[in-house]
Amino acid sequence: MEEQKNKAEQSARSSRREFLHEILFEDRTPLGRRSDIVLFILIVTSVIAVMLESIDTVRYRYQDFLIGLEWMFTVIFTVEYVLRLYSAKDPGKYARSFFGVIDLIAVIPTYLSVLLPGAQALIVIRVLRLMRVFRVLKLVQYSRAGVHLLFLLQDSWRRIWVFVLALALLVTTIGAVLYLIEGPENGFTSIPQSMYWAVVTLTTVGYGDISPQTSVGKFFAALVMIIGYAIIVMSISMAGRHIKRTPPCVRCTETKLEKGAAFCKYCGHEFHQH
Repeated sequence: MEEQKNKAEQSARSSRREFLHEILFEDRTPLGRRSDIVLFILIVTSVIAVMLESIDTVRYRYQDFLIGLEWMFTVIFTVEYVLRLYSAKDPGKYARSFFGVIDLIAVIPTYLSVLLPGAQALIVIRVLRLMRVFRVLKLVQYSRAGVHLLFLLQDSWRRIWVFVLALALLVTTIGAVLYLIEGPENGFTSIPQSMYWAVVTLTTVGYGDISPQTSVGKFFAALVMIIGYAIIVMSISMAGRHIKRTPPCVRCTETKLEKGAAFCKYCGHEFHQH
C-alpha cells in the first residue's frame, strides 16, 4: 500500500514537472507561447520601470510605487527561476547555461540593492532575457541573416584581429605624437588622454572636448582625420569582397556544402535561390 502511494506521488510529481517544463521551456506549444508572451510583457515592463526610475522628476513623484513594482517583478522572476530549476530535465546544465546564468543575474540586483543602494540599475540586464521570446515576435525569419553574419565573422576573424591590432598600434602612436606636440597646457595631459582623442578623431566622431591648439597639432589632426576616412573606405571595400566559401545551411549550420546545390546534403533543407 505504501509502495503504491509512493509511486502515485512520484507519478504526480513527474506530471507536474512535465507540465511546468512545457510552460517554461517549450515554445511550440500553445501554453509555451502564452507563457513567452507574458514573460515578454513582464520583462519589458520591468526594464521600462528601471529606466523611469533613473529620471529625477519621475523618481521624486513615484519612487515608492516604482520600488514596489520592482520588488514584485523580482519575486515573480525569482519564482520563475526556481520553477525552471525544478522542471528542467538537467537542472545543473540549465543553471550553467547562458540563459540560466542570465535568469539568475536578472534577479540579483534587487536583492543586492538592499546592501548597495543603486545596484538596482543593473536590472536592465533583464533585457537579455528577451532573446528567449524572439520566436513569439516572428524574429526567427531573420535567422538566415544571423547565420550568414556569424559565418562571415568566422571566415574573417584573423583579418579582424590583424586590423584591431594595427589600429591599436596606430592609436598609440598618434596619441604619443600628439602628446609631444601639444602637451598638458593644451589639454593633452597624458598619453592615454591623447589616445582617447586619437580614437575619437580616427572614427570621425569628433566630440570636441579636447582639440589641438598649435598649428603643427592642427595639421597633424587633419592627417589623422584623412586616415580615419581612409580606414572606413578600406573597411567597406573589404566587406564587399566576394566570399569564396559556400554560405552555411540555415537549419543545421553545416558549411561543407556543394556550391550551387538546391538542397543541403546533411539535413535536406531547401535553399532559396536569388
